[in-house]
Amino acid sequence: MRTVFKTTVVASVMMAALAIAGSASARDGNYTPVGTWKTIDDTTGKPKAIVRITENNGVLQGKIEKLLRGPEEDQNPKCVQCKDANKDQPIIGLVMLTGLKQDGNEWSGGQILDPADGKVYKTKAELIEGGTKLKVRAYVGIPMIGRTQTWLREE
Repeated sequence: MRTVFKTTVVASVMMAALAIAGSASARDGNYTPVGTWKTIDDTTGKPKAIVRITENNGVLQGKIEKLLRGPEEDQNPKCVQCKDANKDQPIIGLVMLTGLKQDGNEWSGGQILDPADGKVYKTKAELIEGGTKLKVRAYVGIPMIGRTQTWLREE
């Protein structure tokens, strides 16, 4: 009886340790911006879009997968304010975040396109709150002159 009890206790402890290790590695695995994010408008506080961030050779890019719009709004708008190849292209599917590279605890050196005004800004990003949120800073010239949005991890 004692052997069964010991075996059960040891098995329970091992299962608990594996569960803790598994949840820790899941958290550690989220310490990258790669994934799907809900963008939150820094002016209204309302969700705007779903953006998927991918990584290729250490460089991040983000593509708009879905717009979060009211039923009265155009569900497939075009980027009428955009310049160059993005001019009059659908906003859904638009690559709006490019060139971010990891630099310590943040990703920097990239650009972000604001489809609302068609302008391209310098950008940097930082994971916060254990990787559940992404602080995205768009700026002109220096980071002090710009705007910050906090995006929420979707997956």
